[in-house]
Amino acid sequence: MSTKGKLIVLAAFNKNDEGDLVPAFDPRQVDSEERAKREARMMAEKYAGVVAWSREADPAIGEYGPPVVLFQAGEIPDLE
Repeated sequence: MSTKGKLIVLAAFNKNDEGDLVPAFDPRQVDSEERAKREARMMAEKYAGVVAWSREADPAIGEYGPPVVLFQAGEIPDLE
């Protein structure tokens, strides 16, 4: 049985003493795109960079589609 769905993630980044972007916290899985965008907008002023993204996912077979950015503010590293 396939468990295909959508993976929706919220991530934030700060800069370390060398000026490199580092995760502010472990990426959070969010239950809806609207919630991810809303939370990302609220966090945008607190971090050097914030991104909310989604991708089609079928974890049972390890298949993941390309990431689609829902909201982005500030500096973020490249999405894999």
